[in-house]
Amino acid sequence: MSNSPRIRTVLSCTLLVVALGAGATACGNDGHPLSAEPYDAASQIAFSGPAGSRKADPDKPLEVTAQGGEGRITDVTATDAMGRYVAGELRADGSRWRSTAPLAAGAHYRVRVSTEDDKGAPGRKVITFATNQPDRSKQLQVTFGPQAGKYGVGQPATAKLSADVRGKEPRAAVERALKVRSQPATEGAWHWVDDRTLHYRPKEYWPANATVDLHSNLDGIKVTDRLWGGSAKPLRFTTGDRIEAVTDAGAHSMTVYRNGKEINSIPVTTGKPGYATRNGIKVVLGKEYVVRMTSASIGSADFYDKMVYYATRVTDSGEYVHAAPWSVASQGSANTSHGCTGMSTGNAAWFYETVRQGDIVKVVNSYGADMDPFGNGFGDWNVSWDKWRKGSALLADTEEGPPRTDAARLRPQSA
Repeated sequence: MSNSPRIRTVLSCTLLVVALGAGATACGNDGHPLSAEPYDAASQIAFSGPAGSRKADPDKPLEVTAQGGEGRITDVTATDAMGRYVAGELRADGSRWRSTAPLAAGAHYRVRVSTEDDKGAPGRKVITFATNQPDRSKQLQVTFGPQAGKYGVGQPATAKLSADVRGKEPRAAVERALKVRSQPATEGAWHWVDDRTLHYRPKEYWPANATVDLHSNLDGIKVTDRLWGGSAKPLRFTTGDRIEAVTDAGAHSMTVYRNGKEINSIPVTTGKPGYATRNGIKVVLGKEYVVRMTSASIGSADFYDKMVYYATRVTDSGEYVHAAPWSVASQGSANTSHGCTGMSTGNAAWFYETVRQGDIVKVVNSYGADMDPFGNGFGDWNVSWDKWRKGSALLADTEEGPPRTDAARLRPQSA
């Protein structure tokens, strides 16, 4: 069916304006089809969903069809109680609308159908229904990290899943539902570390003094035939100033910056041959006032057993920035440690009080191996942005740039 009734209406208004001048208000005459309240289109459409108190199977598509041959569907909007749209296609002739994405399980939906009759008068029908609840044993739970609090600008966000998710499409369904928003805004992406773990980081570090919000729209979403999305507790954390500590193992010196401005330069000693400190960007994992360090912890043949103070941890395997009063003579001139970065007690206390979890500690010019991206703390920043995007089920095959938002509704297509 063509749109000719609407075209004729516009032309008639134009002619009235030319002929009557001030009579332009004639277009608002109550007798005109377009000025009337929408009529009840219930008799004009058929809906494939359930009637009464029955619940819909979320695996089955929705379908709205025009009936009687006296009108057509002009628009369909289907949303659930969380505001999520159901994607769908409307035939060009307005005879049928059909959903193109699965419904969420255990959700309540509102379908708003707009029509027009053969004279161009608008009709409307609103349909509500609910979908069946999934088996609780099949729900995919999500736990966001870190805990709420204030962190450094290098702190990645994480999502831990309660079950393995494999394959591009299931992973894309999960990733699409995990939302991250920061203020100020910054470009970022999820990266699949393994089948149950995702990390999120910006292209660069988080902005200083930012607010980061994470929430999930996965509840009720179909991930696989045997797995449906479950609930997730939202998370908010903030960032502080941009604190970066750069250790030059070759120069035996650490320079500390706040928001790009140098605030301290500290003589240090790093790992000696055979125990060289790892190169690369690390993220502060935590701080401990005193830690017992022994040679057994790293399998060293050189026996030691020390109580170490002002210990700032940067890897899970036991690399710290800490007080090393026994090596003050070597600090600034030689590398004598078993892999940690040692400094005087005063400097270690200052560093301990200055940094927080999530701050950046970078080591350059060491003979050590490179920091692992995953599995030994947070080495996420050692992955190039191109490679990071390839770990995203949504961005891996796309060009760099802001991700395209999935259309909530598709434009009318040919039958």
